[in-house]
Amino acid sequence: MKTLNLSWLEDFLALAASGNFSRAADERHMTQPAFSRRIRALEAWVGAELFDRSVQPATLTDTGQWFDAVARDLLARAAKIPGEAQAFHAVNSTTLRIASTHALSFTFMPQWLRGLEARIEIGQVRLVSDVLQRCETMLMESQVQFLLTHAPVDSKNNLDKQGYPYVVVGKDWLVPVSSPKKDGTPAHALNKGTVKNPSKLLSYSTESGLGRIVDITHAKLSKHLPTKTVFTAHLASVLRTMALDGRGVAWLPQTLVTDDLESGLLVAAAPKSWCVDMQIRLYRDKTTISQAAENFWHSNPLQTKRARPITKV
Repeated sequence: MKTLNLSWLEDFLALAASGNFSRAADERHMTQPAFSRRIRALEAWVGAELFDRSVQPATLTDTGQWFDAVARDLLARAAKIPGEAQAFHAVNSTTLRIASTHALSFTFMPQWLRGLEARIEIGQVRLVSDVLQRCETMLMESQVQFLLTHAPVDSKNNLDKQGYPYVVVGKDWLVPVSSPKKDGTPAHALNKGTVKNPSKLLSYSTESGLGRIVDITHAKLSKHLPTKTVFTAHLASVLRTMALDGRGVAWLPQTLVTDDLESGLLVAAAPKSWCVDMQIRLYRDKTTISQAAENFWHSNPLQTKRARPITKV
């Protein structure tokens, strides 16, 4: 019997999703004949046909439906092996491996670490800064021990639903901001848009954690918010630049725009009541982590003060 090639499982899932050999082969970056041979090889390894090829699109057989869950489980386990191996190897390491969203890496992280270092001894820190979607993956695969991120106060995120422990290490506001007119009022007032003349919105892409929070907020206020997305990016810093350039309204962390608001380069684009209360949370890996990481986790991370409220429009 041939040895299982894990990439065959990815082939299987691609075909199961589309039911089209040609489309799945394109997705897997190979010719259709080569792709078909790999599916046949997988079926030979399993010992049963996984797809009914007599219909179009191809559908999973009963065995194929059972194998779908098996394939996903095997790939998920394989993805965790490098991180778990690193975690096992690093049990005696003093290095803290922390993933952080971009917005917090540039604003909150430096002062937070300084506050902690004044109270406890912290060894080497290895920081990985990325969008929340990839940070979550790194934590779930044990590539990092901790994840620093914004989180909504009144709803659960992906990590909460999976039972990842966290501590609240700070608070922040998500503030709708705009560049000002000459008279100091917002050039793009979020609450002044109409159906004929909707407010221009600078939006986050789907992999952004702040984008998820904005989506929840926008869903609650959508009937009051005639908006039109004119620009999309996954970095809050990019949306800040576009807001400063007068391109529209951006929902930004107050920790990122405090100086801009105080200097008048940006102004609130909606009443204070529309600002979104957020927590800054430190999540930890659910598996075994090093003693240094455990000591860090139990050291009562620094609680920062809430940023000053925004003045009403």
